[in-house]
Amino acid sequence: MVANTEFFNRAKKFLPGGVNSPVRAFKAVKTPPIVIKKGEGPYLEDVEGNRYVDFLMSWGPLILGHKHPVVVEEVNRAVEGGLSFGLTNPYEIELAEEVVESVPSIGKVRFVNSGTEAVMSAIRLARGISGRKYIVKFEGCYHGHYDSVLVNAGSGVATFAIPGTPGIPDEIAKLTFVLPYNDSEAVRELFSKEGEKIAAVIVEPVAGNMGVVLPKEDFLKTLREETSKYGALLIFDEVITGFRLSLGGAQEYFKIEPDLTTLGKIVGGGMPVGAYGGQKAFMERVAPEGEIYQAGTLSGNPIAMAAGLATIRVLKNTKPYKLLEERTASFVERISKLLTEKGIAHSYNQIGSMFTIFFTDKKVENYKDATSSNLELFAKFFKNLLKNGILIPPSQFEAWFLSIAHEDKVLEESLERIEKAIKEL
Repeated sequence: MVANTEFFNRAKKFLPGGVNSPVRAFKAVKTPPIVIKKGEGPYLEDVEGNRYVDFLMSWGPLILGHKHPVVVEEVNRAVEGGLSFGLTNPYEIELAEEVVESVPSIGKVRFVNSGTEAVMSAIRLARGISGRKYIVKFEGCYHGHYDSVLVNAGSGVATFAIPGTPGIPDEIAKLTFVLPYNDSEAVRELFSKEGEKIAAVIVEPVAGNMGVVLPKEDFLKTLREETSKYGALLIFDEVITGFRLSLGGAQEYFKIEPDLTTLGKIVGGGMPVGAYGGQKAFMERVAPEGEIYQAGTLSGNPIAMAAGLATIRVLKNTKPYKLLEERTASFVERISKLLTEKGIAHSYNQIGSMFTIFFTDKKVENYKDATSSNLELFAKFFKNLLKNGILIPPSQFEAWFLSIAHEDKVLEESLERIEKAIKEL
C-alpha cells in the first residue's frame, strides 16, 4: 500500500506544491496532506486505507453525499452517450430550466466551467450594462482568482484595493473598492461619494470563505437599496449558498433579489461547473444574443450537466433543507458544549447545513473578527480530528458542510470521535 507521503512527494515533482489548489497542501494546519482514493456517502478513504467522516464534502457541492445512486446512475447514462461534444446537449437545456425555475432572480442562465469564470463573466456583464468600470467587494469574501476580485483592502473605511498576489497590475486592482463586510454605513458613505462610477457590488450573501459569517439584518437590504439608487448592479456570489440554503439559495432565504447571480458547487453535483444568470433583459446582452462577449468551448459538458441535473432533482423531490438545518444546528451546539467543557474559547456561526467554529471568543461578524481566531489551536484541533477519523476543512477560514448522508447515526459516531480529539488538545 502506497503511503500518503509517498504519493505527495511524487506529486511535488510535477505539480506546484504537489497540488492543483493551494489549500490542499494542508500548510495552514501544519499537517502532511492526505491523498484520497474514494468516497461513499458521508465517508472518504485515503490511499492508505484510512477512513474519515467527511465534513468538507468537496468544499460544499456534495449535499447528497459521495456517490449518491441517482447521480451516479444519471452520470453513467450520460457517459454512454459520449464525454464531450463542444455543442449543445439536452442536459444543459434541462438544467437551465431547473435553475431558472428555482432561483428567483434568474430569467436566463449561462453555464461556464468554474465559479471564478462565472464571477469574471458576471462582472464583465455588469460593466458592459452600466458603462462603468469600478466594482465593490468586501473584505474576506472570496470570489475566485480573477484579477479584479483577488485583492486586499488597505486602511480606512473605503479604500482602493491593492493586489492580493503578484501578477495583478495596480491599475486593475485600483478598479475595485473594498469595504468591511456587514458595514452598511460604509456602503452608504462610499456610494454617496462614488456611486455614479460604480458598475456593481459583488458579495457573498452568506460569507463562506472567512468561515461562515452571516449578514446582519440590514446589510443585504442596504446593498439592494444603494445599488438601485445609483444605477449599479448587485451581484450575489452564490457559488456556495446556491441550492445549499434552499432551492433558491440565499436570495430566497433572505428574500433579497440581486441583479446577477453566480452559481457553482451544487449546480454541478460535484463536477467542475459554474453559472451566471439574471433577469432576461440583462442576460440578453450576452453574445450571441447581445454584444457582451463570453464563451467557453467545453461549457455545458454533458457529464457535468447530468450530475447537476440529477442533484437538483433529488433536492426538489426530497426537500431536505429543514431536516439538514435541524441536524446541523444540533451537531454544532454539541461540539460547542464539548469545547466549553474543555475550557476552550470559541464561537460559531451556522446557517442551514453549513457552519464554522472559530477559536475566538468574539462574535464573528466580519473578516477582522475572524482573524482574531487562534490559528495554532485550530491547527492542533484539525490534526487531532484527522487522527480520529474526522475530516474538516484544513483552514480556520472555511465552512464545514453536512449532507443528507450525515444521518443521526453518523453524527453520533462523529461526536464520539470529536470528543476524543478535544480531550487530547
